[in-house]
Amino acid sequence: MLMIDMLRHGDLQGGVRYRGVIDDPLTCQGRERMDAVWQELVGQVDLIVCSPLSRCSMPAHEWAQQAGVACLEDERLRELHYGAWEGKTAEEISRQWPGQLERWRRDPTGMCPPGGEAPESLRQRVMNWWEDACASWQGRRILVVAHSGSLRMLLAIVLGGNLSMTRRVDMPYACWSRACVDRLGRSWLVFHNRSVCNHDIQR
Repeated sequence: MLMIDMLRHGDLQGGVRYRGVIDDPLTCQGRERMDAVWQELVGQVDLIVCSPLSRCSMPAHEWAQQAGVACLEDERLRELHYGAWEGKTAEEISRQWPGQLERWRRDPTGMCPPGGEAPESLRQRVMNWWEDACASWQGRRILVVAHSGSLRMLLAIVLGGNLSMTRRVDMPYACWSRACVDRLGRSWLVFHNRSVCNHDIQR
């Protein structure tokens, strides 16, 4: 059996915006929330795999060094490229492209942010990663550190869902989920958005 823990990066400097390729740094609180989850996993993870964006890769590499395990960056786990929506808030997008964001949030199938990446492309690259992981790491326990878009897509794949399912999955900052897949390829969700004792740090 392969066990996969999934962790979304924490809060980012600059507030809540659509970021795919923009690589804003974590806030102190965002990093602390991620570290709180990591403390629950120390000594249990065989391998860490992460998006190459620094909000994922920096903590992932530091944890791997502390634990004495490998950390692999994988481009397929990057966030969706939001094109002209990059760096904009939901309110700004709604003003500039009336109705598009609302439709996107209901069901992104067949849509694409202006100048950005289609969700079908994101699904294909995450699916490719999933198939490689299932073939290569049976019997291991890995931690995946990535983004809302790529992890929502991974959860939809685990559950056998379609693109619209990704919009029915809550994925807050530092969201921690776990899934398993057996040697026959049967996958299931163990838990989603589990909290830890100091996950909701107040400042």
